[in-house]
Amino acid sequence: MNSENIPILYVKPGCPWCHEVSGFLDEHGISHREVNVMADEAGFAEMRRKSGQSRVPTLDWHGEILADFGVDELVPFLHKQQVELEES
Repeated sequence: MNSENIPILYVKPGCPWCHEVSGFLDEHGISHREVNVMADEAGFAEMRRKSGQSRVPTLDWHGEILADFGVDELVPFLHKQQVELEES
């Protein structure tokens, strides 16, 4: 899978929800690319265009957007996308 086809997780440094979500994705073997919206102005603009808001974390799952969420919201979202979660 090339980097163009993997989900994008928009994050900010020091964001506890971003850290938690990123760790959850890693623990369950879910490939994703992180974009630090504080260091990447174009990435921040892209996130705002896609999600209509400026809060993180925001996940772009192949065009399906989940914004300003935690793991509790992530799990049902992934199930809706037919993602099988590996046991950690």
